[in-house]
Amino acid sequence: MTQQIDLQKEKQFLDEVYNTYTVDNSSQTRVMRELVVRTFKPYLRSGRGLELGCSDGYMTQMLSDNLEHLDVVDGSSNFLAEAKKRNLKNVNYHFSLFEEYASTEKYDYVFASYIMEHVLEPSLVLEMIKRVLKPDGLLFMVVPNARALSRQLAMHMGLISDLKTLTENDLVNGHRRVYDRVYFNREIEQAGFNTISEGGLMLKILADFQLDKLFDNGMIQQSQIDGLYKLGLEYPDLCGSIFSVCRPK
Repeated sequence: MTQQIDLQKEKQFLDEVYNTYTVDNSSQTRVMRELVVRTFKPYLRSGRGLELGCSDGYMTQMLSDNLEHLDVVDGSSNFLAEAKKRNLKNVNYHFSLFEEYASTEKYDYVFASYIMEHVLEPSLVLEMIKRVLKPDGLLFMVVPNARALSRQLAMHMGLISDLKTLTENDLVNGHRRVYDRVYFNREIEQAGFNTISEGGLMLKILADFQLDKLFDNGMIQQSQIDGLYKLGLEYPDLCGSIFSVCRPK
C-alpha cells in the first residue's frame, strides 16, 4: 500500500540526515561510486541525464564527464550547496524531493544510485522516473545488498539478528530499508520496468569502517579493488551493492 508523503517532514528528515551523514569522508564510499560509474559507462552515449541525489557531488562530476547535460535533483539544500562547489558547467541543480520533481524535458538516462533505501515510498519515485524518462531511455539503479558477505558475517557473529536489520550505520545515514535481489527486482517490475542487466558491485568482505582503514593505510590498493570488482561479477549475491539497468515496459 502506497504511503502518503508529508513533503515538509521529508525535507526535515533530509536536513537531519545531512547532519549525521558520514560517508562523504569514506574511502570505501568513493571507491563504490567509482565502480558504479565504471559499470554504467559502457551504456552512456552522451545525451541528457537526471541524477537523483548528489551528496557531495563526487559521482555527479564523474557522470557529467560522460553526458552533454546533467540535471541533479536533491531535497536537501545543504547537499546541493556541496555539489555546486565543483562548478560543473553542464550541470543544473534542482531543489526538490524526488516525488514532487516535474520536468518538461525527457531524459535519456536516469541515475538512482543509493537513493531507494532512503526514500519513504519507492513506488512514488519510480512513478516520477517513468514520467520523465524517454521510452527508449535507461534507468540505472544501485542499492546496498542485504546479503553482502560482510552482513552475513555480522549475523553469524551475533551483531545483527537478521540480514535486513537496519544497523547503526544504516540509521546514521538515513536508510529505511535493506534490499536483496528478489525484493529489488520485484519493486522494479511492479513499477513497470524491464531489467536488461543486473549484477553486484565488489565482493564485500568487511564492514565499511574496516574497509576505510584498509584503504587509508594502503592495505587495499587498485589491484585488490579490481580483483574484488571481478569477483563481485562472479558472486553478485555477496557484493556490498547490487545494480540494475532498466527500460520502461
